[in-house]
Amino acid sequence: MTKIKKPKIALLLGGTSPEREISKSSGASVYKALAETGYETIVIDPAYGKQQPDDVQKLFTKEDHAPISNRNYIEALNLPLFDDVDLVFLILHGKWGEDGTVQSLLELRGIKYTGSKVLSSAIAIDKHLSKTLFRNSGVRTADWFIVHKSGYNINEVEKEINAVMKYPVVIKPNDQGSTVGLSVCKNENEIEAAIKLAHEFSDMAMVEEYIPGREMTVGIIDQLALPVLEIKPKSGLYDYESKYTPGLTEYEVPAQIPENVFKELQRQALLVFNALRCEGFARVDFRLNEKNQSYCLEVNTLPGMTSLSLVPKMAAEVGISFNELIEKIIELSL
Repeated sequence: MTKIKKPKIALLLGGTSPEREISKSSGASVYKALAETGYETIVIDPAYGKQQPDDVQKLFTKEDHAPISNRNYIEALNLPLFDDVDLVFLILHGKWGEDGTVQSLLELRGIKYTGSKVLSSAIAIDKHLSKTLFRNSGVRTADWFIVHKSGYNINEVEKEINAVMKYPVVIKPNDQGSTVGLSVCKNENEIEAAIKLAHEFSDMAMVEEYIPGREMTVGIIDQLALPVLEIKPKSGLYDYESKYTPGLTEYEVPAQIPENVFKELQRQALLVFNALRCEGFARVDFRLNEKNQSYCLEVNTLPGMTSLSLVPKMAAEVGISFNELIEKIIELSL
C-alpha cells in the first residue's frame, strides 16, 4: 500500500508583539507535536526577516539571535523557504501576527494558513469592533468607550466614566492580547496613568465597565464548542503575571456551573465565532457575574497552543490529545 505523504508545514512563531515569548513557547509545543506525527516542518520567525538561524532550536529560546523589526516581515514571507510549503501553521500572537497582517501577506503569495482569514482576524483583535459585533449578535458585553492617544482630555474621560459607569473600571489597549497593558482602576486618581500605559501599546485605549465575578472560556474547533473552562487566578485578576507564572492560576474543566449556564456559554461562543466568521479554531472569553449572567470579553483567533494552554485543556476533556488537536487544525485548514 502506498503511504500518503503528509503536507509540508511552515511554522510561524515569535513576531514583534509583546507576546513574542509566549508565541515561542507555543511554537515549541506545536513543533514537537508536528515532529511526533510525522510532518516535515520548517520554522520561521518573521521578525528576523532574511536572518533566520540555521539551528531551529534558536528560534525557541528567549534570546534573540538577530535584530527584530516589523519591517522584516515582508522579507521573511518572500523567502524561497515557502516555495514548496503546503500550509503555514500560524502560532503568532497579538499585533503583527493575530491582526490579519501576516494573513494578508500569505494570501498575496497564495499560501494556505491555519486559523481565521484576514478580516475576521483584524476584527477579533480590535476590541471596539468585536464588542460592537457581539452586541449586534445579541451577546451581552460590558459597556465601554474608546480614548484616542491624540487629543484626549483626562477631565472629559473622568466625566464620561462617572456618567456611564461606576468604579472599578478596566483600561486596556484596544488591539493587544494576553492582558498586556491592562489596569483595573478603583478611582479617578488611577485613570490617567492607566490610559498612558495602554497608549504605550496602542493608539486607542479602551475604558470598560468592570464585571465582578468568575472568568470563563470556551474553545471552538470548527463548529464544536468544547467544555467550558473556569479560570481561577489566586490574585483575583487574570492578568499577564497570573497567566504566565506557574502556580498563580488554577483551571477547572468542565466548569462547575449550572447545566443551562454551561450550554448557554457554549451557544454564545459559537454565535460569536460565526458572527466574526472565524475559521478553524478559536477561544472565546467571558465574565460570569453572581447572577450567572455572562459578558463576552473577546475572541482569540490564535490562542496559546502549549500542551498546558486552555484550548488543549478543553480538547483533552473530550478525548482529543494535543497531537490530535494539531492534526485536526491542519485538516480543517486544508
